[in-house]
Amino acid sequence: MISIKQNKMYRYLVLLTISSTLGLEAWLTLFNNFAVEVVGLEGNHIGIIQSIREIPGFLTFMIVFVLLLLKEHRLSALSIVILGLGMAATGLFPSYLGLVFTTLISSFGYHYFVTTCDSLTLQYFDIKTSPWVMGKLSSLAAVTNIGVGILIYCTASLLNFTQIYLLIGCLIMVAGLWGIFQDPTNRDIIPQRKKMIFRKKYRLYYFLTFMAGARRQIFMAFAVFLMVKKFNFSVQEVTTLFVINNVMNYFLFPLIGKGIIRFGERKMLSIEYFSLIFIFVAYATAQSKWLIMILYLLDQAFYNFHIAIQTYFQKIGDPKDIASSISVSFTINHIAAVVLPAIGGVLWMIDYRIPFIGGAVFSLVSLMAVQRIQIQKVKNHGPEDQAFGLLPPEGG
Repeated sequence: MISIKQNKMYRYLVLLTISSTLGLEAWLTLFNNFAVEVVGLEGNHIGIIQSIREIPGFLTFMIVFVLLLLKEHRLSALSIVILGLGMAATGLFPSYLGLVFTTLISSFGYHYFVTTCDSLTLQYFDIKTSPWVMGKLSSLAAVTNIGVGILIYCTASLLNFTQIYLLIGCLIMVAGLWGIFQDPTNRDIIPQRKKMIFRKKYRLYYFLTFMAGARRQIFMAFAVFLMVKKFNFSVQEVTTLFVINNVMNYFLFPLIGKGIIRFGERKMLSIEYFSLIFIFVAYATAQSKWLIMILYLLDQAFYNFHIAIQTYFQKIGDPKDIASSISVSFTINHIAAVVLPAIGGVLWMIDYRIPFIGGAVFSLVSLMAVQRIQIQKVKNHGPEDQAFGLLPPEGG
């Protein structure tokens, strides 16, 4: 499925994806317990930190300008180094402001890598291969998450938070430094436009990206916090849940990629958002610790369908727009992400159920929006045999 020329980039993205996943999973696993048990934070603090964490995602449009100075694959590797640096420093600053600062550094590294990784994937792999590649990378990331979970579970009783953060951060930086000195590029790839691009024909893609960011941040900011704060989950229990989730995702991700290829983006995204409506309502009403665990696993499983938003863009977009459009879309994704966690934190203090009801509403709106996805092959006078155009829904 992957050619020899593509294989170099695939291997490159595999290693850096594993490294970025190591950082994100460790941060997610440790953050709430570190914030509550060591720093002593409350829901409003968590919401503000989560909002600050998304500022680098909002600033991903700046990648277009950074690419005037750096090649995209080197920016990916440099981002991994920055992620590792932020992780290594986290335990050294056990205070509210310290957590804000280290979270910001780590987030710049993570968000800039994810943006460039998606861009490189869509540039180097065609529409029949990119969903499989994205699914495969996510599957390998799930395996990494399992390893992270086992590592933290085994070391939680032997090392303190500071030592665990240092260990993981240093491992990530080593991988990033390796990537800086590699060159997996292919000169046959279509050159990217080095400027900001915002096109009317991509408006549905932008909207879906915005709504995905809105609903995702409610989960990221408050789902695990709900477990720790209301249901008293320990680090070991949270880690165990993460491991179970990633075992499940290892088998699920490749199936999602194949499902996108076979059934199309509209059907896959419709399944995701229809299911999430009920999951968010259940978060708001659940009183059972076991039910919360099941909801978390289902939430994560359906969120994985989001790669269909990027493959949808690949079908309707100009190949020269990929790098710029992906960076712009990440900025759009994080408009809501910067604001909602802070607002949700305030609403949490009124009633913890309010943010989750909001997530159900966002999922309903997204479900209605994805019904407008309709892709049809048309003739093209350019070098490619096929172009893809966006059509309105029947009767629209």
